[in-house]
Amino acid sequence: MTGMHTVADIVCVCCGSIVGWKYETAHEKSQKYKEGKSVLERFKICGPDGSHYWASHDTHVAGSDADDV
Repeated sequence: MTGMHTVADIVCVCCGSIVGWKYETAHEKSQKYKEGKSVLERFKICGPDGSHYWASHDTHVAGSDADDV
């Protein structure tokens, strides 16, 4: 709806579910700000009421790529 984009799926490393997407390339100049940004679907991470965070407390949850450098 907001123009043509090339996106990549974001996949949960625990269960393999697709939980969102990352904008790789925006083909319209007005949408270039989205490149490199990610969208996570809250329902797929937290559940319908937001109370079910699926990662256990001993699971390492990494930050963004910038945090890993």
